[in-house]
Amino acid sequence: MSLINGEHPQTSVNPNISMAFPKDFVWGAATAAYQIEGATNEDGRGLTIWDQFAATPGKTFLGQTGEVATDHYHRVAEDVTLMKQLGLGAYRFSVAWSRILPQGTGTINQAGLDFYDHLVDELLAKNIMPMLTLYHWDLPLALHERGGWLNRDTALAFADYAEIVARRLGDRVNYWQTHNEPWCIAYLGYGIGIHAPGEKNVAHLGSVGHHLLVAHGLAVPRLRAFSQPGTQVGITLNFTPAYGADQHPETLKQVEKAQRSNRWFSDPIFRGAYPEGLFADLDCDEPAIAAEDFALINAPLDFLGVNYYTRTLFQWQPEGSTPVETAGQSNVIRSVPGSQYTAMGWEICPLVLTDLLLWLQQEYSVPALYITENGAAFDDKWDGESEYVVDSERLLYLREHIRAAGEAIKQGVPLRGYFAWSLLDNYEWMDGYSKRFGLIYVDYASQRRIIKNSGRWYASLIKAQR
Repeated sequence: MSLINGEHPQTSVNPNISMAFPKDFVWGAATAAYQIEGATNEDGRGLTIWDQFAATPGKTFLGQTGEVATDHYHRVAEDVTLMKQLGLGAYRFSVAWSRILPQGTGTINQAGLDFYDHLVDELLAKNIMPMLTLYHWDLPLALHERGGWLNRDTALAFADYAEIVARRLGDRVNYWQTHNEPWCIAYLGYGIGIHAPGEKNVAHLGSVGHHLLVAHGLAVPRLRAFSQPGTQVGITLNFTPAYGADQHPETLKQVEKAQRSNRWFSDPIFRGAYPEGLFADLDCDEPAIAAEDFALINAPLDFLGVNYYTRTLFQWQPEGSTPVETAGQSNVIRSVPGSQYTAMGWEICPLVLTDLLLWLQQEYSVPALYITENGAAFDDKWDGESEYVVDSERLLYLREHIRAAGEAIKQGVPLRGYFAWSLLDNYEWMDGYSKRFGLIYVDYASQRRIIKNSGRWYASLIKAQR
């Protein structure tokens, strides 16, 4: 039986989606280096903040690390063949900075460049467009020991790294992204410490975020200078739209505050200024801003990558309500009546994606948008023998979010592509291997790959749209 043969009959979900996307719409899937590559001690790769963080007791689920992950480093040909079977037109991946520059700066590790050179060639041989992200959270440990993103010099090092990669791959890679989700890098890594490097000091949020933006601004002209004409350069930002379940003044205040956080990085990039009141909201020190910084940060981009998973919903809790410790204020609703949730505890809200895309276009008039991550974790099971994994909930999730993306296109949003998160089950950061997002199931003990029903459905959608 072919691996791609529509939906398995065990599930009753209707895979049809009654809309036509533009013929040049890009259908892809996404991954990140530390989550899939493994081989953390091979071929000259340097250590990263995630190697250190994951090895620290109590930081990740069962102490699990990305040392092996899904062994993609040794399975590139197999994984690209699976992409081809899915019918992907594009693959979004990140480069591990420490494979290229083990110390973050200085001597180049040619074996690291060779790995990504080979990956790009494998993709192009199967007519799959590479979309390359330079930084997906795995800062070289040597740079962290010199201050990490608290040190403005890290932005300078990032620009040099961007040039090195562009010089090697810029003749074949047409789509580049500087950062993935700087909000998460700053807030989760430096503010509350649940991601690497595990710092817990909200006072530093402004400086970390600003240095990430400066790094982006410095890298953009390097990417353009050392890539072929027509190269598209962008950045990927995550957005969690905020809503109020009531009109209480405190609820509206909380929504406004959350929306400023959503604009933390998009406003400087597209407007050349931070949202007024942002640093007070974050309860952090204001960053040191050099005279030329906003001119760098605000340089025109070709596209914006949008990562969307869920929303935030606030509701007023009057005095005397439960829980007592949060009474008399507006709080995030953790369980919305009638809503469904993923294994991450995230509310499933496909219609919010349409609202978000429309809002982004109205606010910033971006030349092009790509949904660079969208997906869901569920408790997938494999029987250990068959070529099927039934994941009806994910299939529904993807179908309804793709439908919502299509609605945004109908309303004039220049949405050019959709990348499912994720291609493979993988190492899910602090959650280790306990959460599965993949279109493809990975049995971590054997590294066997099995395309899930959601992946089969996605393949049939792509085929039908073409």
